[in-house]
Amino acid sequence: MKKISLLLVLVMVFSLFAVGCGGGDNGGQESDIAGISVEGTTIKIGVFEPTTGENGGGGMQEVLGARYANQLHPTVDINGTTYDIVLEEVDNQSDKAAAVTAAQQLISKGVVAVIGSYGSGVSIAAGSTFEEAGVPAVGCSCTNPQVTLGNDFYFRACFLDPFQGTVMANYAHTEGYQTAAVISQNGDDYSTGLATYFKNAFTDLGGEVVADVTYQTNESDFNALLTSIKAAKPDCIFCPSSINTATLILPQMAQNGITAQILAGDTWENAAIISKDAVGVALSTFFDETDESNPVAAEFVNGFKEYLNSNPQNITWNAGTDTVAAVSALGYDAYMAVYNALAALDGTDIETVNSVAIRDTLKDVSFDGVTGTIAFDENGDAIKTTAYIKTVTEESLASKSFKFVRTQEVEDL
Repeated sequence: MKKISLLLVLVMVFSLFAVGCGGGDNGGQESDIAGISVEGTTIKIGVFEPTTGENGGGGMQEVLGARYANQLHPTVDINGTTYDIVLEEVDNQSDKAAAVTAAQQLISKGVVAVIGSYGSGVSIAAGSTFEEAGVPAVGCSCTNPQVTLGNDFYFRACFLDPFQGTVMANYAHTEGYQTAAVISQNGDDYSTGLATYFKNAFTDLGGEVVADVTYQTNESDFNALLTSIKAAKPDCIFCPSSINTATLILPQMAQNGITAQILAGDTWENAAIISKDAVGVALSTFFDETDESNPVAAEFVNGFKEYLNSNPQNITWNAGTDTVAAVSALGYDAYMAVYNALAALDGTDIETVNSVAIRDTLKDVSFDGVTGTIAFDENGDAIKTTAYIKTVTEESLASKSFKFVRTQEVEDL
């Protein structure tokens, strides 16, 4: 009995020692993450985006937003030292495997925070790399809930797909559409996730999904798929896809004589899809450049247009127009979230700027952003309550811009 009692005492002492040193469940894991510290007076922020592949167009627009923010805010003062902020850019190629390699490249470069990515799949794939290195990432338009779920180092500036899917289902319902077809990409977290949220919300509203079809990554011939959809005679078709897929499937829909209302998510808000075949398309997105209710947004729009027009290459990267894409605004806001987190270190007793310390201040960041107030909940998700519905009109063909339809508030759903 005495031996057992002594053993119990030793176990209790060891347990208390472990707790006192930060051991235990979540706290123990985080205390073991040293993170990356800034060397000298240069702070490196990673830009983790696809600039090639099926999402390269949208990824480049987020890069432009981050570059513009860095141009306006290239330095930060922390405890009497002025630090230069340098962007380290990598191309995750719109590919999950390449995304992990790209994330590892950023860590090896010594970045202390990351912006990106366009595309939920690549963001999810790289999430553990950032988490294990103790480097916080702020996604711009990666809307799938899995991006931040269970990852204390991933944040995002956009709304989530459960909200976006419900927005588009409600739009379909209020427009009087009773039947819907859904097209999604196999293995793509964004496409399949958003499709599921739309289907659930649409059926909850009394609608019927009469066709639910999928296609493979890099597929370009959708005729067989569209033939089956046409036979189902849906009132509307919801197609959350990449920009590249949109430019391929829209003309094939026209060639197949499909007249149903086409609905899509935020990825379609890119001037590359605007064509005669896209007229009538309705989509949800995060921002509209004509919204004058936010003075921060108005100032951003004017400055960003000047920035785009200052270099012909910027216009090329922006799908041949100086229209302000919502993802560019989110790229700007994501940079500013990191910037505000860095600024919050001023006045603290921190000896060196460290990625874990930046993560800690990110949790309490709150500021007026271009896309609305930027603040994060306990999951690292932006507290966003508004979506913008836009469409393509005949006038869009000349202006290369989308027409604003209306906003959708979360309380209205």
